[in-house]
Amino acid sequence: MALVPNHAKEKLEAGGIAFCFGLRVGRTVNAGMIAKTCGFDWLFIDMEHGTFDVDLACQISSASLATGVTPIVRIPGHQHFHIARVLDGGAQGVIAPHVDTVKQADAIVRAAKYPPVGKRSMSNNLPQFGMARMPGGDLAEQLNDNTLVIIMLETPEAIENADAIAAVDGVDILMIGTNDLCAEMGIPGQFDHERTITAYQTMIDACKKHGKYAAMGGVYDHNLMEKYIKMGVRFMLGGADLGFIMGAAAARTKFLRTLID
Repeated sequence: MALVPNHAKEKLEAGGIAFCFGLRVGRTVNAGMIAKTCGFDWLFIDMEHGTFDVDLACQISSASLATGVTPIVRIPGHQHFHIARVLDGGAQGVIAPHVDTVKQADAIVRAAKYPPVGKRSMSNNLPQFGMARMPGGDLAEQLNDNTLVIIMLETPEAIENADAIAAVDGVDILMIGTNDLCAEMGIPGQFDHERTITAYQTMIDACKKHGKYAAMGGVYDHNLMEKYIKMGVRFMLGGADLGFIMGAAAARTKFLRTLID
């Protein structure tokens, strides 16, 4: 059985921009199908702010593989057992929140990648191979290349260390968590602040220098999205289920009330 391609990774390598459909309140394994029909590239399964357990995150990830939408899980912390279990369960990447140092980034890589890159424990009969058993060497080499490791920078310390973190072998993407970064900098919600823009430029420069991809989270204003994409962001959160549901629902009730008020 051939490895299921990581379509988001392929899109990045082709020079494109990959954007996600975020899951925070949704619980259906049809999420990948929904994201595909709506034109998204990857699925953001949020175990940090959502209430997903490992089993549900894996069920959604495994079901998403057949859709062509890349399932990626934001783990709730840096524990190796969360990383290994969601990857064994079908995820094609992990997003590690609140990474400030090279040491922390290196630990994430070690948990997500097999030797010789990392220390991930060997397993087999994985969803990424259609549950087929693979020779250990082939499995490790292919999954190391296929699995995206995304490091979130959410503090001024993390931005200061962006160049060194981007240099870590096995890190694929640096992502600014804009809400948390702005809060940490004392400018909450000011996504267009000069210091925020400078932080993005620092991260983007580090990614370009080390051949990594720059990512953005938490920015949904269309003008700002365009600004940061033009600066070099290539991997981004396109929005999440709760926001989409509430936005569409509010628009519908606003229309309906014009008919009866």
